[in-house]
Amino acid sequence: MADVEMTAASDADWVRVTSDDGYSFLVRRKVANASETMRDMLDTAGNYAEAIARVCPVQQRGVIVEKLLEYMSFKAHYADAGPRDEIPVHEFMDRIPPEIVLELLLAADYQNM
Repeated sequence: MADVEMTAASDADWVRVTSDDGYSFLVRRKVANASETMRDMLDTAGNYAEAIARVCPVQQRGVIVEKLLEYMSFKAHYADAGPRDEIPVHEFMDRIPPEIVLELLLAADYQNM
């Protein structure tokens, strides 16, 4: 019985993020909460279908959703960094292909990141 309760509790920590072209990504809820839009979707007090199913559809191509999630992971990882901590922003920036920058910027704006 304890194993079932532990499994249910750990499952709640994961969220599925889907793209328009059929890609699906599993991320920790902490990472999904880096987006205000996803945080609102996953708020259980709102009784949204996304919160119940723990699935956030993002109306973007998979490559854009992947980069959004990379940034959200980066942001969640460094959320507790102090003002004097070195945050390797260029490490993330170097992984963004120039041909998707504008589309990624618009998607990030919609996600309120």
